[in-house]
Amino acid sequence: MGIERRHRAFAVALLAVALLAATGCESAPDAPARPSARPRPSAAPSAPVARVCAEPAAGPAKAPAGAVTVDPAILGDLAAKTESSPPNTTFWLRPGRHLLEPAPYAQVIAKEGNIYLGAPGAVLDGRRTNQYAFGGTARGVTIRHLTVQGFVAPHDEGVVNHDMADAWVIEHSKIQYNSGAGLMAGAHQRVRANCLRGNGQYGMNAYKTGDFIRSLLVEGNEIVGNNTDDWERRRPGCGCTGGVKFWAVDGADVRGNWVHDNRGAGLWADNNNNDFLVENNLLEGNDGAALMYETSYNAIIRNNMIRRNNWVEGRNGAEHGDSFPFAAVYVSESGGEPRIPARTDRIEIYRNVLEDNWSGITLWENADRYCNSPANTSTGYCTLLVKDTGRCARPAIATAPLYADCRWKTQRVDIRGNRFTLDTSVVECAVQCGRMAVLSNYGTYPDWSPYKGKRVAEAITLKQGNRWHDNVYRGPWSFVTDDQSRRLDFAQWQGTPYRQDAGSTLDPRDGG
Repeated sequence: MGIERRHRAFAVALLAVALLAATGCESAPDAPARPSARPRPSAAPSAPVARVCAEPAAGPAKAPAGAVTVDPAILGDLAAKTESSPPNTTFWLRPGRHLLEPAPYAQVIAKEGNIYLGAPGAVLDGRRTNQYAFGGTARGVTIRHLTVQGFVAPHDEGVVNHDMADAWVIEHSKIQYNSGAGLMAGAHQRVRANCLRGNGQYGMNAYKTGDFIRSLLVEGNEIVGNNTDDWERRRPGCGCTGGVKFWAVDGADVRGNWVHDNRGAGLWADNNNNDFLVENNLLEGNDGAALMYETSYNAIIRNNMIRRNNWVEGRNGAEHGDSFPFAAVYVSESGGEPRIPARTDRIEIYRNVLEDNWSGITLWENADRYCNSPANTSTGYCTLLVKDTGRCARPAIATAPLYADCRWKTQRVDIRGNRFTLDTSVVECAVQCGRMAVLSNYGTYPDWSPYKGKRVAEAITLKQGNRWHDNVYRGPWSFVTDDQSRRLDFAQWQGTPYRQDAGSTLDPRDGG
């Protein structure tokens, strides 16, 4: 799992999220298609917050007809009855604390089509002994109304769907207080109305061996307080933290979630993702960016409320003299690519409200990061346009088409119809917290790089179709272009040669 750092180069369909500018609510923890070109800037309609940690939907109080009843008084009853029953069996877990055999690899190996239903109060507890709760490669497994907690999955591994099987459905469940990731993902997985809380690394790690996740739905979940083990501090630069991490996912709908108070980023799409729809989410109070879209392609990001994010990481950078424009929405080496099929051929960011974050949107491209470069922290990976990484070498990389196709480019990003407000008294900052940016670094290495100097900085700023327009700003905003040293006021940003934010307005008073 990689992270790109500048210093290297340096419901439920009805369940949605409140897109309100009022103070957010907090849950009480348990014990252990192509849009129109010029929308008017406005918030999306409000809807109930996905408050599933405090108000989970109750499971069936009685066993459904034909279900196998699982007894919490019998050690290992769930795993044993799963093993002895045929595929497509429904299991009903009685109220109480269910335990597996006391061994690290003791787990439930699900069979195709199995359904696991928890009664009110049913908890599957790993006792900080078992590594995994549900594993195996069977397709079409369903888990509903079950609390899964206390498992100790290793770093980068997960507790539920440990083996990344396809077409699982996880609904109305609490997956909490585990090490590693609460869940892994397979193709065609549906994750709806769950509480993914307080897990050691991620709420969900959407990674599958072989990079083959297609059609992922993440809807109406509360994703809160994850990365309790603070992996970025334990392994600096690992890029392995946050609420949800997506890796090489082709086609994801992420909607109606409440993603809040995670250590690190809230949502992080990292490495060759494509065709994302991120809409109607409330992203707030995350230590890092609300949303990172890195070395990926083609996305629609719309109708989200994004507030009070990036205070920890943004302030930490400023206090240590780092002038990089850390932002609530961070687009890194990602852009629209018409040659890769998706619902859009751009990255479209529109009709969002960004309120009192540490800065707004940063578009970044590392001039030294491309296939075969030592600055490519996604080691061994190349772009989706070049299947053979070895082709990205001299002399061919210096000429078309490889000069363009061997690097992930921040291009065709359309930022329109958004509202950006900043009250510096709320964020408690004086400088560096109210910036928009489109920039790169000065290309320097390796010695065979065809991207040295200002080539990439000039391209991302002026030549790659990255546009802000028809937005509303309130607060002391400034604008960074080309590189970290160039800071513009609104008139300069709108003027030649940048010509950004046509049709936009700015009121420099602190927002409210």
